[in-house]
Amino acid sequence: MDNLSSKNYSEVTEFILLGFRTAPKLQILLFFMFLVIYMAIVVGNVSMVLVISMDSKLQTPMYFFLKNLSCLDLCYSTVIAPKMLVNFLSSEKKIAYNECLAQFFFFALFATTEAFLLSVMAFDRFSAICSPLLYHVNMSHKVCVQLVTGSYICGTVNSVIHTSFTLTLRFCGEPRLDHFFCDVPALIGISCSDTFVNEIELFILASLIIISTTTVIVVSYGYILSTVLKIPSAHGRRKTFSTCGSHIAVVSMFYGTIFFMYAQPGALSAPEQSKIVAVFYTLITPMLNPLTYSLRNRDVKDAVKRIVCRKRFSQ
Repeated sequence: MDNLSSKNYSEVTEFILLGFRTAPKLQILLFFMFLVIYMAIVVGNVSMVLVISMDSKLQTPMYFFLKNLSCLDLCYSTVIAPKMLVNFLSSEKKIAYNECLAQFFFFALFATTEAFLLSVMAFDRFSAICSPLLYHVNMSHKVCVQLVTGSYICGTVNSVIHTSFTLTLRFCGEPRLDHFFCDVPALIGISCSDTFVNEIELFILASLIIISTTTVIVVSYGYILSTVLKIPSAHGRRKTFSTCGSHIAVVSMFYGTIFFMYAQPGALSAPEQSKIVAVFYTLITPMLNPLTYSLRNRDVKDAVKRIVCRKRFSQ
């Protein structure tokens, strides 16, 4: 019997991605809807990277981090969206085992890196507002590069650990993955092997990442709020805190959905809810981030105007 089980496990070379269970006609509608969203992600984030790179007044630590945030949004949505769009039009919604692992590995890498980068951006705002005289020393270009590199290292370590634990899972027959991409809670849910260790590993590691990064964010904004409240004029308080508004909005969207998915055990038993939440952090948030920063940030809007004016005069 053990030999038969081992044989069944070893024969699994692909998964069926069930995705969104809707009528065929609605699948076409969903395809065009998500295609528009993905195009908006590409245009918005590429535009943000180009604007920051082309404008000399945006060569500051804050916009250096924002440029990296846009790159991460573009990367981890691209890991998910193309395969999802293909499956909307395909009768065989399959993904190879190795492709599934690669998709999950890169998604975990980029998403985790973004979590750490958002905490770095909170620290940057803390340094700018609470220690303005030492800001350019504390946040030199070398320090900024080190902080971004450290975020990628943390993302890589987390991704390697998750992927290593996922490799211990065994699957039977023709596994049907009740999701639109290969995510670890969905893979744990269809495994034939004992998943207790994997569930504990997922919960502990996700909790450590969320707690550590949110602690940096909360403490940073605690000091920022304390400093802002000491400013005598209401206009000064508004102007100082306005530089944090976009970041707070992005953090709220990102961490709200990530916490639901990975830091509470009930997520494993609610696949339909998980899919809806996953749409938000894989597609909606990367689409909204450039809009949030461009609409709420006068520097970015002014930079766009300067670039457009230069293009007009050069013609």
